[in-house]
Amino acid sequence: MGFARRQIVLALCAVGTFLVSNAARAQSTVAPSDARASTGQHEHMQMNMPMNNAWQFMQDGIVFAEFNHQGGPRGGNEFVAPNWWMGMATRKTSRGQLTFTDMLSLDPATVGKAGYREIFQAGEALNGRPLIDRQHPHDLFMQLAAVWRMPVTESTGFTLAGGPAGEPALGPVAFMHRASSADNPTAPLGHHTLDSSHLAYGVVTAALDHGPFVVEGSVFNGREPDENRWDFDFGRLDSVSGRLWYRPNDEWELQVSCGHLESPEELEPGNIVRSTASASWTRKNGAALSAVTAAYGHNATDHAGQNVFLVEGSRHADMNTMYGRFEARQVETALLQTDMVIEGPAASMKDPVFAFTVGGVRDILAWRGFEGGIGADISFYGVPDALRPMYSAHPVSFHIFFRLRPPAGSMGRMWNMRMSQPMAGHQMP
Repeated sequence: MGFARRQIVLALCAVGTFLVSNAARAQSTVAPSDARASTGQHEHMQMNMPMNNAWQFMQDGIVFAEFNHQGGPRGGNEFVAPNWWMGMATRKTSRGQLTFTDMLSLDPATVGKAGYREIFQAGEALNGRPLIDRQHPHDLFMQLAAVWRMPVTESTGFTLAGGPAGEPALGPVAFMHRASSADNPTAPLGHHTLDSSHLAYGVVTAALDHGPFVVEGSVFNGREPDENRWDFDFGRLDSVSGRLWYRPNDEWELQVSCGHLESPEELEPGNIVRSTASASWTRKNGAALSAVTAAYGHNATDHAGQNVFLVEGSRHADMNTMYGRFEARQVETALLQTDMVIEGPAASMKDPVFAFTVGGVRDILAWRGFEGGIGADISFYGVPDALRPMYSAHPVSFHIFFRLRPPAGSMGRMWNMRMSQPMAGHQMP
């Protein structure tokens, strides 16, 4: 994309974000004295949202302006600004609920084609080589979808969702939408074993919900996006997935899912069968919020399997947030040793890497619904013997950042949402 076209795209994104921000802010009828409690990032959930026959607007997003230090010989320092913004418009009709969602990211400009540094991370490609020790940037268009939900009986509903960019029914809620990781600026090391399919260029999902259960099935384009992050990467809907949710109450969500991804990786031939299971707990008490997620993922490939286990949590009270994450992930040892896709027996070599992160954020800014905070975190690693010559025995990484969120409006933050259930927990029409 040429410079002029790119500037036009950036301008359109900025204008769209501004318009929805004003629409969301205008919907709020809260008195100024209650503004902090009602629009704070930890006050609202998507459950029990007010619905009527008029269009309702909702938005969420985040910008991390951060200094990123990754430890060890393979690490380094940088200043980057990962970000995303999501908007939703929904309307109740006599025959159901119609919702439009979109999600945008300016990572291609603020992070760059190579993404941000993250030791032991691997996934996708750049200039014909695997992207190693870096988290890839997100594409400009992360979601453009429509959702139609209609009642079948008083306790049962049917949903049809899809679009040119969206997420299939596979994996836990994507990390950027989980309340348990909302203030953590870094993607999990297990992203490509748990929730990397949150962006598929072409997806159709059907769901049936009854009481606390939701059964979903998707057909989608399973190929990862290419290195040009400004366009669409359409392909055949050649991959399939299924997911079962169980939500016994407003605090707990559990899911199991499995998907067949057809040739997802640009440089690694073959298909992946991904299986995941997760449990999330979220509790709101006034302005305080606590959230925990535990998740397991397994990728079955032509050269053995790969596993990851994750536990993360967040606690917000008053103006302070504390968060943490623990991961145990099997990495492709030869890939990290050589920075190349290896074939043959060496491709089956897997070693466990352990990562533990703890951090916090202090809210310092509340202006016209915008929320800003200063934060920092530190990560410690357990490194297998085979990778110590490249990474050292105990590398340490850290971030120092400023976090900014746009106004939430009266409908709240888009926490724990997924494309096929953009308002999980709402009353059926």
